[in-house]
Amino acid sequence: MPRIVIAGAGMVGASIAYHLALRGTRHVVLADLGGIAGRATGKAMGGVRQQFSTAPEVRLAQASVRLFQELGSPLFDQVGYLFLATTESGLVELEERRVLQQGLGVPVERVDPSLVAGLETSDVLGAVFCAEDGVADPAAVTHELVARAAARGVEVREWTDATALDADLLVLACGADSAGVAAAYGVELPIRPLCRQLVETTPVRGLPAALPMTVEGDTGFHFRRRGDRLILAMREPTARWGAREEVDEALVEDWLRRLHRRYPPAEGARVARTWAGLYDMTPDAHPIIGWVADGTYVACGFSGHGFMQAPAVGAAVAEELLDGESSFALSAYRLERFGGESLFPETVVL
Repeated sequence: MPRIVIAGAGMVGASIAYHLALRGTRHVVLADLGGIAGRATGKAMGGVRQQFSTAPEVRLAQASVRLFQELGSPLFDQVGYLFLATTESGLVELEERRVLQQGLGVPVERVDPSLVAGLETSDVLGAVFCAEDGVADPAAVTHELVARAAARGVEVREWTDATALDADLLVLACGADSAGVAAAYGVELPIRPLCRQLVETTPVRGLPAALPMTVEGDTGFHFRRRGDRLILAMREPTARWGAREEVDEALVEDWLRRLHRRYPPAEGARVARTWAGLYDMTPDAHPIIGWVADGTYVACGFSGHGFMQAPAVGAAVAEELLDGESSFALSAYRLERFGGESLFPETVVL
């Protein structure tokens, strides 16, 4: 049986290792230059949603939700995702996505946004909600999958360069670093690192346990509960391309004002801490999954969606590595698509 080395112990790499182990695969090594969930995964917002704008992303998310449901609380809380439209154009986009998502079997529905007590909705023209979506603890979920994989025989090597290990098959699942690693094998991956940041507030008294991830569809501003605090994030007005993980303090204060306006119960909240991480962006915001050279396979370029899509990706990659094909359609994610004219960008990148 071939020796499979997985480079990257974030959620994607952990899921691949776990699903290989479920299949009884021996000689699997999960390696990372740092610790488990030590980079992008550990800094992620932790949202888990099926509300995407393209069918392939919806299907990946649908297949992933089942594992999160099985994990349950406190690793995953199925509190739902609430999308708000505050402009006419935003309302049209929201409705178009709802039709697509419902057609694929996602239980998303139009709702009165006042279902969230205390939410300011005077400017909201429409809202949709999916109760199956929710929020998770990225680092804890990843550690859980790694523990399950190790219990089934996967060798876990932290603080180790995967490319220095003997391997019959190398799987690159190292996020924004994947392009640099692939280049050493003569493979060019169209992945660029994009700096994004998050804000955690001071405690907010009386936060509802079932507070959904709440998203302003037009601005991209969104927030979720984590314990007695709120985590804030937003699409930035100017994309910060590059590998420097820095917080823009001017954005922090703007986001806090947006929170106070959209959710007045948090008016007394202040900033407790901030941090930045990297998205591994592709030109169409879809991942790259598949063989790129003899003995080299990639699962990267998730453009901010890797954590939530990792369960389905792990299962599909394990199938393809072991059986030669996957029961999950991966054709939309091949590297070769960038040489053609058939790109269909995912637009709901938060």
